[in-house]
Amino acid sequence: MLFIMVKIDLNGCNSFVKSSDYKTYETAALAAFDTLLAGSGKGSDFLGWLTLPGDMKESELAEYEQIRDSWKAKGVDLVVVIGIGGSYLGARCAIEALSHSFSKQLRDKGGNPEIVFAGNNLSEEYIAELMDLVSERNAACVVISKSGTTTEPAVAFRIVKQHLEEKYDRSGASERIVAITDAKKGALKTLASQEGYRSYVVPDNVGGRYSVLCPVGILPILLAGFDVREILRGAAEERKALMSKGSANPAVQYAAMRNLLYSSLGKKVEIMVSFSPKLQYFAEWWKQLYGESEGKDLKGIFPASVTNTADLHSMGQFIQQGERVMFETVLSVEKSRREVKIGSNPQNLDQLNYLSGRNVEYCNAMAQLGTKLAHIDGGVPQLEVKVEQIDEYNLGCLFYFFEFACGVSAYTLGVNPFDQPGVEAYKKNMFALLDKPGYEEQSAAIRTRLA
Repeated sequence: MLFIMVKIDLNGCNSFVKSSDYKTYETAALAAFDTLLAGSGKGSDFLGWLTLPGDMKESELAEYEQIRDSWKAKGVDLVVVIGIGGSYLGARCAIEALSHSFSKQLRDKGGNPEIVFAGNNLSEEYIAELMDLVSERNAACVVISKSGTTTEPAVAFRIVKQHLEEKYDRSGASERIVAITDAKKGALKTLASQEGYRSYVVPDNVGGRYSVLCPVGILPILLAGFDVREILRGAAEERKALMSKGSANPAVQYAAMRNLLYSSLGKKVEIMVSFSPKLQYFAEWWKQLYGESEGKDLKGIFPASVTNTADLHSMGQFIQQGERVMFETVLSVEKSRREVKIGSNPQNLDQLNYLSGRNVEYCNAMAQLGTKLAHIDGGVPQLEVKVEQIDEYNLGCLFYFFEFACGVSAYTLGVNPFDQPGVEAYKKNMFALLDKPGYEEQSAAIRTRLA
């Protein structure tokens, strides 16, 4: 029997697809499953993420805890995590999901530092405001980059590093900087060796958007005060479940149905829907994972997201009655970890007494069910991915589920899940416009074009 931590419900697609068509795509997804596990598809030299949940050694986790404890001893109350794309989104989505929604206002972090993110943009105002904060706090830094030369994180790190060296001197700064980078080469690895930074490895066979279960995600999440062992345990148990090939495998089901909706019904947009604001950044992580993995060769489903019920009062109109180019994947949480009941009021001016004694989450669940029925009636197929609750274990399950399903889905679509050649186009133009040495010819051509 297949024991599944992440469950999937395809019933919201039944009125849109034929079972015979689904079987065709299920067969294709099962073949893609074999391709992924055999390592016989395009990009197979980037399959290291498949075993990451079990690769993290206890001794390495103990080292992360030593960093945490040494920074606490120094009074560090702010950690700047520098990275872009997969180098920060996994950590950010986990920290956002697991944190108290008002921890900053309550000023109660259990003795853990506040985690802020940089290197994911080139906004001068953002960086200036970041440094306003860093200047007032007792800061440390985790910088994440395989090469150390990616422009956005490199700019941020240069500025943060200079501040730390000026405030704590070079040797003091070196105790407050951790590099997560290549094992042997690259500018950041060279600098880490020269300055004596503690350094951890982004495996050569793990791409950024699949890296949340290695030091890239695990160290920042641990520094924020969360149980990374439970994240890894959830991912490991999800991995064990997903290794079982068959029609009941939820990753196969997800890959088969989304490819059927895309290829046969012309559903070009997938909207990830959650009814918890804690999962907003999980959707951002998911969008990068699927957008960068599948959007190539003039193919791919465009990943979008909404957070309900808030977005039912903004995007809800379009989803209900706009152009029928979309389907929804609803990330359902079966149980709230907190309880708030609605009270009774003698005047009942808000006409809510009919809900007296009900939990708020019951109302949320009914809003979710009502939305499902309305959107299906409006022509929007709906898949549902379910977990028990928002905690470390279930986040680990979700991370591994969506990574594995992405590999299966991309191979079903017929693209390489692990490259991103299109990302380089903007970089070449930017380097030329910035007059980077070696780009003189491109710079002249672009400036002629823009004249």
